[in-house]
Amino acid sequence: MILEVILSALFFTLLGILYVKGYDIVKRHSPDHLPHFYLIMATIRMLLVATVIGLYVFFTENREDAIRFAIIYIIMYIVMMVVTLKLRH
Repeated sequence: MILEVILSALFFTLLGILYVKGYDIVKRHSPDHLPHFYLIMATIRMLLVATVIGLYVFFTENREDAIRFAIIYIIMYIVMMVVTLKLRH
């Protein structure tokens, strides 16, 4: 379980860094496209999180572990969204 939490934290940290750096680049070169960038990145993050959760649930035999992982991942996703919005808006 510790390995899963560490890998999840790294995954969300990477997604957050990509969002912040991408936001800075779009803001510098084409600020009119910031709403489009935000919507595209939100969609990509949501799809990646749903894919990781789906794969974990599919390959895990223990139902309780799958539920626990999904809950932790969703909480981490919400925290990531709040942090990135606070940093850039």
